[in-house]
Amino acid sequence: MLQPVSRAVAIREYEEIVVGSSLRALLYAFKHQLPAFYTGFDVPFRFDHLLPSCDLSCLGLVNESTTLVTHSGSFVVGAPQTLLWDRLLFILSLAGLAPLSNLCENIRCDGDTIVCSNEYSKIAEIRFGKMHYFGDDNCTGIIEKVVAEHHYICYDWIAFNRGGKHEIDYIETEDEFVKQIWFYSSDRIDGKTAVKDACTVSHLSETQLREFDFSETMARFKLINEMETRGMKGLFNGYCPKYGHAKYYKFRTSNLGRKRIEKPQNTLPSSPKITIAQEDKGTLIESLPESSRNYQRIISYL
Repeated sequence: MLQPVSRAVAIREYEEIVVGSSLRALLYAFKHQLPAFYTGFDVPFRFDHLLPSCDLSCLGLVNESTTLVTHSGSFVVGAPQTLLWDRLLFILSLAGLAPLSNLCENIRCDGDTIVCSNEYSKIAEIRFGKMHYFGDDNCTGIIEKVVAEHHYICYDWIAFNRGGKHEIDYIETEDEFVKQIWFYSSDRIDGKTAVKDACTVSHLSETQLREFDFSETMARFKLINEMETRGMKGLFNGYCPKYGHAKYYKFRTSNLGRKRIEKPQNTLPSSPKITIAQEDKGTLIESLPESSRNYQRIISYL
């Protein structure tokens, strides 16, 4: 009878490591030439943009500016932050600083060692002198959370089945529920279309998320209310025979889905060798021209 063969996983050692795959984490790993470990891709929000003044030529990228239209005027934003995130992860991978790529699904920390596993088995064991932790949903043993109500950033994606043609790109309200409204060319229609769908951004507590007043349906209703309050109208529907004024169809919408992301809470590291990263993203971006000098052998081919 065949006996199962146990394969020992070699222990790799690093003086410093980064845990996390957010833009901040990749910027920090890029600047200090540190290996990054993570259990999933923490891609920036689709509508998070760089500053127009940000120079990305050091990474072989062009920071193209875009003008967004609002009811109070227009403003200019730079390229999506996802562009920078993609390039940083690509360069780090080529430099051998993303050792596990996307193969790891769970990370367990035990003092000065992290054990990385996939669905079936352990794939790596990493011993470190210092860890810079930027957050990861599938890690255990790294931080100790302070008991408090959880708070979330909630994204509601909403389709316009009628009334989706207009010039507005962005609306900001004074409420935490549907605080921001981003309009974008619909992904449901092939090619670049004038029909726009929307994504609303809300900041909600765990208690609010369980209430109907803050549900996906109410986000959709509030979206329409914010548009109508600002004078936006649906498709033209002729003139009223009696009074002669113009008539318009009501907006017709449907929910495409909701995604929520837990906000960082007050946390304590479980080991003196772990640091909860506080580095500012803007400062790290400003340091890119200097940091990129360490990767010119790779960047020269991009």
